Amino acid sequence: MSERGMIYASSEEQRGLRRFVDEADAGLRRDVPLVPAASIAGRALVTVIAIMTFLAGLTAGTAMLIANAADGWRGEVAREMTIQVRPVTGRDLDADVAAALDAARAIPGIADVYAYSKAQSEALLTPWLGAGLDLSELPVPRLIVVKLDPRAALDVDALRKAVIDKVPNATIDDHRLWLQRLSIMAGTVVVIAFVILALVMVAMVLAVGFATRGAMAGNREIIEVLHLVGAADGYISRQFQRHFFRLGLRGGIIGGGAAILVFLLSSSISVLMRTTAGGDQLEAMFGSFALSIKGYSVIVLIAGGIAVTTGLVSRLIVFRRLRELL
Repeated sequence: MSERGMIYASSEEQRGLRRFVDEADAGLRRDVPLVPAASIAGRALVTVIAIMTFLAGLTAGTAMLIANAADGWRGEVAREMTIQVRPVTGRDLDADVAAALDAARAIPGIADVYAYSKAQSEALLTPWLGAGLDLSELPVPRLIVVKLDPRAALDVDALRKAVIDKVPNATIDDHRLWLQRLSIMAGTVVVIAFVILALVMVAMVLAVGFATRGAMAGNREIIEVLHLVGAADGYISRQFQRHFFRLGLRGGIIGGGAAILVFLLSSSISVLMRTTAGGDQLEAMFGSFALSIKGYSVIVLIAGGIAVTTGLVSRLIVFRRLRELL
């Protein structure tokens, strides 16, 4: 009610308004929260923030797992090359393998060279063809692993020429195509993760904005009285900021804790599955599903950042709305 309305109000209404003003003023001095600490809207907002934090933490952690796995693949592939010697009618396969080994050892930049035996080469096909299959009649190629010296540069063209001159039925794979594909895949995963995080933050800001406007609309009369007794915009905005920061912190703890729990459970399950053939293949492709301390720290930072962002967004919206309403 405006001051003019107070003049024309009855004495009983004036006494009631004065009592309300005194209580608001006392609340101002005691720093009583302006927004109710517990409400249906507040619980709903905590749920939304928890879901957003969980999705953000899950996305960030998964991106870090894939990026770390890709770095491991790149490291392994970049340190090795393979020479494949195919069996050809009229040529001695063992002699061709020995000649390829000698040619590779003579090239600078190579730390070690070793060849898979016939049994080892056949064992590589077991995951695809099954065990117990007689492969003696199949033209199974022999593989030679070339370990590169990280301290010296390797001339791949010279290596290819030296090996093929002695063994025409040999081919060299320097894995450059795989390295390129791995780099593109890792970069794509990181970009997708950033896009998802950005969308989550936008959705959370919109949810906090709607909740803040709703809280201000429900407490508009109180806000007007507080202005009447001299409350500054900073006081009112701090009340909203504290309230929504608590909601954001609660939701961040729930969502971030759930994301951490998911990765802990995934790591435990991957350890149990490590003894199986499928578990070995899964670990070879994606690692052990175990986040490092850095990964868990990122999830904690995301949860804390969402709580801080919730409070700041609420404060900014309150400042803006106060200038529009009053």
